Amino acid sequence: MINLKIKKLNNDAILPKYQSSGASGFDLHSVEDLDILPSEFIAVKTGLSFEIPSGYEIQVRPRSGLAFKNGISVLNTPGTIDSDYRGEVMVILFNFSKNIFNIKKGDRIAQAILSQVFQANLILSDSLDTTERGNSGFGSTGI
Repeated sequence: MINLKIKKLNNDAILPKYQSSGASGFDLHSVEDLDILPSEFIAVKTGLSFEIPSGYEIQVRPRSGLAFKNGISVLNTPGTIDSDYRGEVMVILFNFSKNIFNIKKGDRIAQAILSQVFQANLILSDSLDTTERGNSGFGSTGI
């Protein structure tokens, strides 16, 4: 188990928690009341900042219930919070529906997953190994 330090930047911020013993993600909550118009996106404040251990990131992902029932998703899914970021975590939500979506202070707006990352040694090369697929792109392996 890895420790993840959390700082409240707003008195109304709700500390995240895992909703079940097998949950991969912990919920992020809004600290503000907002309306998201149809086809609009907005950055929603959580009132929290994190001290993410080196070699890890937090991935911000949509909540399946919001997506299925209301057409609300995280626009840049998954959003990445790097280990050296110490500012407030905000979630960019997009309203795919035709209805105004109301967010109330305290609502669960996204889920976050602590994930291990690896930095690559980036090497400029004049050639790459060949593969059966080669440079066949979008849709080349079927729909």
